[in-house]
Amino acid sequence: MSISVGRSDMRRRRIVFLAPSIAIAAILLAVVIGALIPRPLFSRDVTAPTDTRRILVISNPIHTDIAIPLNDETRVTYAFLGASGIPVADPRAEWLVIGWGGRSFYLETPTWGELKPMPVFRALTFDRSVIHVDIAGPIDETHAAVRAFELSPSAFQHLSSFILASFVYEKGQVALIPDAGYGVYDRFFEAHGWFNALAGCNTWTAAALRAAGLRTGFWNPLPQTLDVSLQLFNRADN
Repeated sequence: MSISVGRSDMRRRRIVFLAPSIAIAAILLAVVIGALIPRPLFSRDVTAPTDTRRILVISNPIHTDIAIPLNDETRVTYAFLGASGIPVADPRAEWLVIGWGGRSFYLETPTWGELKPMPVFRALTFDRSVIHVDIAGPIDETHAAVRAFELSPSAFQHLSSFILASFVYEKGQVALIPDAGYGVYDRFFEAHGWFNALAGCNTWTAAALRAAGLRTGFWNPLPQTLDVSLQLFNRADN
């Protein structure tokens, strides 16, 4: 009897020891599969438009942004941001850079040196979401962290509609978060949706790109997997 109990105890200990490794392996497998299975599953045979709008996907180790060109058309579409202090009408501004993310981590972690436990905890569980908007001058499109894509006018409009619908509006105005920003010209706004580790900033970027007709992986929680899927299933223009 004692031998039987001892073996049973050892078996339980082995299972407890292996459980974290199995969980990690399952997560890694899900991430890989999520990048390699396209969404939508089948590509649409669309004739390449002659009139296009160029957009950029900009990555860092944990986050992705979408940059849309500032021209006569988009300066009108996004003119409402001027009231929040974002100088979209400034001719020196060439790109509008937009990202979605968790409120606590986004607002409280402007640099890695300011990383704190609570924003990390909320990012791994659930948090309210925000939109970050910034402007940029020339962007080096040859940089490894930048991908460029050409969209038809209608595809670009779908992308813009997705972005605009992500803002929270109060009395017809976008809901600005007071005194929140990393610099002089960037701002944070309240956004729709909840942020968590499974549906975070990069899954929002992927959804926005799919709204524009691009194909992404089925699930892209990381910038690296999103980038792989964009390269696999679309033609990058840089």
